[in-house]
Amino acid sequence: MAEYKLLLPSMGEGVMEATVITWLYNEGDTVKEDDSVVEIATDKVDSDVPTPVSGKIVKILKQKDEVAKVGEAIAILEIEGEGGNTASEEPKTETPAATPDAETLKTIEQPLQVAASTEFSGDLYLSPLVKSIAQEENISETELKTIKGSGLEGRITKEDILAYVKNRGNQPAPQAAPVQQAAPVAQAKAVSTPAATISTSAGDEIIPMDRMRKIIAENMVKAKQIAPHVTSFIETDVTNVVKWRAKNKSLFEKREGEKLTFMPIFVRAVVKAIQDFPMINVSVNGENIIKKKNINIGMATALPDGNLIVPVIKNADQLSLSGLAKAINDLAYRARNKKLRPEDTQGATYTISNVGSFGNLMGTPIIPQPQVAILAIGAIVKKPAVLETPDGDVIAIRNLMFMSHSYDHRVVDGSLGGMMLKHVHDYLENWDLNTEI
Repeated sequence: MAEYKLLLPSMGEGVMEATVITWLYNEGDTVKEDDSVVEIATDKVDSDVPTPVSGKIVKILKQKDEVAKVGEAIAILEIEGEGGNTASEEPKTETPAATPDAETLKTIEQPLQVAASTEFSGDLYLSPLVKSIAQEENISETELKTIKGSGLEGRITKEDILAYVKNRGNQPAPQAAPVQQAAPVAQAKAVSTPAATISTSAGDEIIPMDRMRKIIAENMVKAKQIAPHVTSFIETDVTNVVKWRAKNKSLFEKREGEKLTFMPIFVRAVVKAIQDFPMINVSVNGENIIKKKNINIGMATALPDGNLIVPVIKNADQLSLSGLAKAINDLAYRARNKKLRPEDTQGATYTISNVGSFGNLMGTPIIPQPQVAILAIGAIVKKPAVLETPDGDVIAIRNLMFMSHSYDHRVVDGSLGGMMLKHVHDYLENWDLNTEI
């Protein structure tokens, strides 16, 4: 028999650690290759970690709510034979992930500091668990910077912050934060502390936010604080789109075994409009604008528990309609069944929210940071509309839909935001009924 160290796998660029949510097996249980053995959480998504080998779990090294770094051992398995990585020897293929050098870390963390949805400044990286403890204990950013972290590259671990809390009364008072640092701390309190005392009455039910709802709340508050939102609206005649889908959906399902929804068409129109107006596909970093090379479309997806997640269609401009349909169906299915990988929710450069799926006519969506725009698509409704014909105007029943485009007024003015929306509108209204799928 030999011992095998189960390591926390790489979870995509910028993700260096994860929090253990729950173990699906106990010590002494036997597991088979590819069995999911533990659920973990990052800032973006919950996911399972499968075991690459069969064996018996002899020791769990990371308990519930503890943080593990990428490449760190989280359990030890007993396996048949003498191979595998033993407790004293890491597998060679895992070494780079376990011990990245300083230059690699700097490269990985740079974009994370731009995109991170935390209540603290970009030069202070905190795991979700550490952030939660800091908020609950009202630990300011100034205090956090006085804590000497024992984690990778000096990061603050759960043990570091709990030790600080335990000895907080014996710590020297931190110096007052400079004026320019006061705003982020004040904003953080706005996330975790209500502005006014909320009274309750007999029979009221108090429901604690789950971990994902807390992250959503933090992200939405920060997004509104960072970006001055402007929203433009347009009504679009999508009769051709409706006819085209009705003609092709059965054929597509028979051929591909996939359902054909409206979303691939919307994504195709958005991608074309972004190509027309590439300055909508940007991010803001201080006083610099980062123009994105790739077009990665986030699609807001409602989960069965009522929470929201945004999986990302990577390089959407390189996919055919059929490819978009398959990618969208796959991401939506895995999102609703908690099968998304952390990298599936990273890197979006523009987002679409289909509020019409709930029967809503329109919405005013919040721009997810660090993007600068988001499109909300309303319900498709049959209405009488005026059509211009060679013989004069006529009234006909058409399929109409509202779209609303929210954009960051720091870098997107009304002309750019409005023209981008109009181009999406034009691509949908002029959809070719002979388009191949």
